[in-house]
Amino acid sequence: MSMAAAEENLSEDERAGLELIRETGGIHQSDFWKELDVSSRKGSRIVDSLAEQGLIQREETVYDGHNTYYLTPAPRDLNFSLLMAGDMLSPFIGDEEIDARSDAFSQWVMNLAYEE
Repeated sequence: MSMAAAEENLSEDERAGLELIRETGGIHQSDFWKELDVSSRKGSRIVDSLAEQGLIQREETVYDGHNTYYLTPAPRDLNFSLLMAGDMLSPFIGDEEIDARSDAFSQWVMNLAYEE
């Protein structure tokens, strides 16, 4: 199931929880339920559900002397088609520097044009 599909089936609390984790970029579970203003038990259920659906990642950690989880957003379903021209990947995706006047770039743009 894609992330978008998983997100459509979330309860209001789960949606709010996911938003919070995405906005903060990462939050400890002990702060998570306080921020959401729910009980720790309910907070745990929300986290379990989001993690099972692959929407967030959780990592065991020690925070304020207690064992807890650090919650982060899962990497999104990325759409790589935007980087492609036919079966060629954009030459600007990579380590080495590419000159915009290079053959590799011209070739990629031509491929893009012929796809239309």
